[in-house]
Amino acid sequence: MKRKYLKFFILLVSLPLLLIVLCNFIIHTSAEEKTFSNVDEIPKNRVGLVLGTSKKLINGEANPYYTFRVAATVRLFKAGKIDYILVSGDNATIYYNEPSTIKKDLVKHGVPKERIFLDYAGFRTLDSMVRAKVVFGLDSVTVISQKFHNERAIFLAEKKGLGAIGYNARDITGQQGFKVQFREYFARVKVFLDLLFNTQPKFYGEPIEIK
Repeated sequence: MKRKYLKFFILLVSLPLLLIVLCNFIIHTSAEEKTFSNVDEIPKNRVGLVLGTSKKLINGEANPYYTFRVAATVRLFKAGKIDYILVSGDNATIYYNEPSTIKKDLVKHGVPKERIFLDYAGFRTLDSMVRAKVVFGLDSVTVISQKFHNERAIFLAEKKGLGAIGYNARDITGQQGFKVQFREYFARVKVFLDLLFNTQPKFYGEPIEIK
């Protein structure tokens, strides 16, 4: 009887782990050769889609994920690999506005403000990808974030009919990087649940043409 319970316990523990590994493997392999770290190698797209994050960490220090995404966007734009920038992020309150904050920093680095469009309802990566297709009318896009995030975004985009490649911002190592990478495993499982239940963005809204 004890052996029977032991087998059941092992199975109970193994199945979630196998699910996590499988989801991670599918998303990683689906994005192979679709993400780029060298600006000279990435194909040109008319629009680059920056995935928002907070500028500051909880302790008040600069968020390196934010800093590196802004730098990657500027680099891509100045290299002529994108003509317009769509900033998609959270605008939950008047005190927290990812798209506007990123736009200000992009302009500070020499990107013309008329080339920047804002998606205030990019609360999740799913929302950002679907809205880029449905609200902003895009057929293809260059996603700008860290590689692990780009892979998930590309997978979601293609499931929603949006062609996507990714430009990889510099990643983070150490304890902070490990925490984010650990959460990413569960985020990838959530991708398949969202697809299974056909989860929709929180908001849609009127079409916006990028031109």
